[in-house]
Amino acid sequence: MNKLNGKVAVVTGASKGIGASIAEHLAAEGASVVVNYASSRAGADGVVARIIKKGGKAIAVQGDVSRPEDIQRLFSETKKAYGKLDVLVNNAGVYEFAPLEAITLEHIQKQFNLNVAGLLLTTQEAVKLIGPEGGSIINIGSIVGPMPAPQASTYSASKAAVDAITVSLSMELGPRKIRVNSLNPGMVETEGLRASGLHEGEFREQQDRETPLGRIAQPEDIALAATFLAGDDARWITGQVIVAAGGKRM
Repeated sequence: MNKLNGKVAVVTGASKGIGASIAEHLAAEGASVVVNYASSRAGADGVVARIIKKGGKAIAVQGDVSRPEDIQRLFSETKKAYGKLDVLVNNAGVYEFAPLEAITLEHIQKQFNLNVAGLLLTTQEAVKLIGPEGGSIINIGSIVGPMPAPQASTYSASKAAVDAITVSLSMELGPRKIRVNSLNPGMVETEGLRASGLHEGEFREQQDRETPLGRIAQPEDIALAATFLAGDDARWITGQVIVAAGGKRM
């Protein structure tokens, strides 16, 4: 029995990587999924096609969730297609590492506008579609939120903010039966990691050695945890910051 039958889920930044895997796993459990993307229409259409091929339901909706007008359109399209919302996965994000002397206002604003302001404004619109039966909000953070990394002060700060938002909103939205949790991955083998070249060589080998489970994550590892948090099996879990990094510590 699919555990998300009858549920509607929005996954932001779902054209590739972790977001795409989450969208596909939610659909496999019976959810009707809105695959949000900012620029990669082809990627989003590919995710939708894979879901439909396996008998699932999905649509792709463009929207840069650092822009309030795009957020409003995202949920307008969600309401038009499905009439409600049960699950929001705030996955869209951006990262840039820089030493202190290289940090600029633009560097700060770029990350906080999407990782923090965008997440809050997306959640603000999402809860308007969640009915009295409640729902689940899953914020994709990062291991560098609770465990900051060098030359990542801005990114670490933005992801620490995500964890603070999670705890605050879990208390605020709890009376409405809306659960809010953070899921914080460590290194994940995504398209972005492969494009950077860090998926192989000495650095990759070091990460594998330093992870107690012996490897870095695949997108599916994070998607499985997100799918659990989306469903009723996690009905008593809210306000939690869950580090999904194979036991890795910074």
